[in-house]
Amino acid sequence: MKEIANFLFEAGMLKRTPRSGFQFLGSGGESVAEHSFRTACIAYVLGNLEEEAGRRIDKDRLLKMGLFHDLLEARTGDLNYVNKKYVKVDERKTRRELTEKIPFGPELDALLKEFSENETPEALLAHDADQLEFILALKECKDTGSRYADEWLGFAIKRLSTGTAKKLASVILETDSSLWWFSDKGDWWVRGK
Repeated sequence: MKEIANFLFEAGMLKRTPRSGFQFLGSGGESVAEHSFRTACIAYVLGNLEEEAGRRIDKDRLLKMGLFHDLLEARTGDLNYVNKKYVKVDERKTRRELTEKIPFGPELDALLKEFSENETPEALLAHDADQLEFILALKECKDTGSRYADEWLGFAIKRLSTGTAKKLASVILETDSSLWWFSDKGDWWVRGK
């Protein structure tokens, strides 16, 4: 149980690990944990959309990959695209040291390895969920006035691999990020009722 407690403390480190790319954007910002939560939500959505289209997806594995895809960053930090030009993480060593002492370590190691290899339909969707989360964050920054977000969006869109993710990204780009809560501009905003 001690190693499981340590694992949970380590997962909690992601709440305090910033996503480092936002420093270059000059606006926005989130922790790796915040990013991972919405990535898991997106993975869930993509899995359901794929099933509705008649494709077989292991949604459980997809959801777990979305949730845990950046877990290693508790040890390595979040390396943005500038950092990755100069720094190489020993992902295999990091995965092994993270998973070797916990009873569910082999499953977690396999999920992280599958995500890294990016070959299965679930891994492709998990990567798309990761990018869609970034696209959503960039769209939110754009909608609140970031002048660089639009340029970054073009690159993030090019990283998508599945048709489902590309369709969703297209809708995201056309949607005002505040409309989910601010579409009814009636008397409620005056009277609060």
